[in-house]
Parts: sequence; C-alpha cells; structure tokens
Amino acid sequence: MTVVLVVSGVFLMIAAGLTAFRLLHGPGSLDRLVAMDTLIAVMICGLAVWAAYSGDTTVAPGIVALALVSFVGSVSVARFRVRDRDDTGRLPEPDDIVVREAPRREDR
Repeated sequence: MTVVLVVSGVFLMIAAGLTAFRLLHGPGSLDRLVAMDTLIAVMICGLAVWAAYSGDTTVAPGIVALALVSFVGSVSVARFRVRDRDDTGRLPEPDDIVVREAPRREDR
C-alpha cells in the first residue's frame, strides 16, 4: 500500500507542477481558469488518496467543500469574465467576432 501511495503522490505532484505552470503562463484568462480547476481537482485527488491510505474519513467534508468552492468559483468567474486583449493590446471589436447562425429547419 505504501508503494501505491508514493506512486500516486509522485504523479499528483507532477500534475500539480504542470498545472501550476499553465496557471502562471497561460495565454488567456480561460486557460488560467481551467488550470485553477485542474489544480483544485488534483488537491481533491490528493486528499482522497490520503483518506484511502490512512483510513481516515474525516477529510470527506473537506473534499466536498473543495468541490463546491471549485464549481461555484468557476461558474462565477466564467460568468463575469472580461474579454482578453489581443496581441496589440486592444479589445476585439464586435465586428471581429464571427457568430454563426444555427441552420434553419425547413417547414414540411
């Protein structure tokens, strides 16, 4: 069981490191949002591995609380997010955004 804990810990640390890199160097705010969600998911997995290893179930409310905070945070940030600037430092104009219309269903 100790080998499984060590291997899981190493993989989770690698995942956390790669996610932290994306969080710090992400090109856009949505990339950073996804990285933050992934980092919280890695933390939840780490707590779950620890709970399975130690047999301690008192961390279950912490896992649920992290999941709820992650969900509410992601939804609120995605809802109130400001558009990213392009390479020139300006916000995209509404004419630059292409909106495709849904195909219309013909009446038969």
